[in-house]
Amino acid sequence: MVAVYIVVTMIAYLLGSISFSVIISKKLAGFDVREKGSGNAGSTNVLRTVGKKAAALTLLCDILKGVVAVGVAWIASLIWKETSGALLVQLAAGAVVLGHTFPIYFGFKGGKGVATALGVLLICNWQIGLICLVFALAIMAVTRIVSLGSIMAAILYPVLTLFISQNYIVPGNYLIFSILLAVLVVYNHRTNLKRILEGKENKLSLHK
Repeated sequence: MVAVYIVVTMIAYLLGSISFSVIISKKLAGFDVREKGSGNAGSTNVLRTVGKKAAALTLLCDILKGVVAVGVAWIASLIWKETSGALLVQLAAGAVVLGHTFPIYFGFKGGKGVATALGVLLICNWQIGLICLVFALAIMAVTRIVSLGSIMAAILYPVLTLFISQNYIVPGNYLIFSILLAVLVVYNHRTNLKRILEGKENKLSLHK
């Protein structure tokens, strides 16, 4: 059964490595989004450098990567009942976010994993996913700093796993996974965090 864990993890990583921000920016604007703006391969940078429609499409595709990867793990757990469904889900969830961050198809230079992590949260536990989403959006609305909302939502995730034990796609203990995912997301935002502390972080204007 070890092969099942390996195959599911690899599928999730390869799926995560599809950098839609790069593909969409090249297709719609003729340039690699990593060469413009903040240099990040994410929907926020696509918004600033390409436009709202491209950013919305990027965001949707990145979220769906997380959903599909966990969905594949869930289906695998139903087919191979001897496996641990919770472990399969967590391996796939971690691998798809790592793939987004370090995509093998794009020189291992990817995004910060927030949208893909959101997809993971929404399918792993829709209740936790929605709480983190609303929390992040509230912070972004007040501060107009996208990275701050992402960082705070990532930190909230492990806290929620301590209190919410219902509505998981596969029941299990997700605390260690949630901590590792939060650490990865916060680490990916380390330069943003430094600018936030210095009061230099860019603010998002919804009127542009």
